[in-house]
Amino acid sequence: MVFSVGYGLSIAAIGIALSVGFGSGMGIAEWLACLLLVVYGLRLSGYLLIREKKSAGYRKVLSPEMERSKRMPLGAKLGLWVVCGLLYTLMTIPLFFRLKNGAQADAMLWIGLAVMICGIVLEAVADMQKTAAKKKNSRRFVDSGFYRIVRCPNYLGELVLWLGMLLTGATALHGVWQWSLALLGFLLIAWVMFSGARRLEMRQDKNYGADPEYQKYVSSVPIIIPFIPLYSVKKYKFLVA
Repeated sequence: MVFSVGYGLSIAAIGIALSVGFGSGMGIAEWLACLLLVVYGLRLSGYLLIREKKSAGYRKVLSPEMERSKRMPLGAKLGLWVVCGLLYTLMTIPLFFRLKNGAQADAMLWIGLAVMICGIVLEAVADMQKTAAKKKNSRRFVDSGFYRIVRCPNYLGELVLWLGMLLTGATALHGVWQWSLALLGFLLIAWVMFSGARRLEMRQDKNYGADPEYQKYVSSVPIIIPFIPLYSVKKYKFLVA
């Protein structure tokens, strides 16, 4: 749950914390950035909770993960929570540094906000399209809507969102240290998204690998990045999470 519902709630909490901590000095753009984090986090957590409650197929996929989590020692769980907390902090640190540095709102901040909105909308629409497609045929892979462009449009939406977050701080970051932390946060979430795409690819290969239509689909539609002919990531062992 720390990587799903907990992830969304954590991002929303960070948005609230930033607005409380820096609210007196924030302008419209900064308030909007914090609001986007809250909206994104609550939307994602709500979607995942509803899917877990209503989808038997998703519960079946989630069950092994839950069992592993239950068997995990308390020390390992605490370590995982700390690592996740650090990751979420790094992902949102460009906005934190902008607020901490007292930077004025500029064109780059608004560009970053626009990119964040695109990412949130892309992910939300992709989730709705997948839900609708699975209602029609729960046993078939999804290749409609945004899934015609990339096989993991929800992960693409995540990457776009956090690219936008990075851009919000691009003109406000001071020195190598702040830039290093901001870039590290984006690179880590990119690794997480490609790692998730790898797990999804291997699971779908197992479920649909014998389907000729699926084989045609995966050989012609990029896995995450549009128009980049990267069709598979399962051979990249460094993506194992």
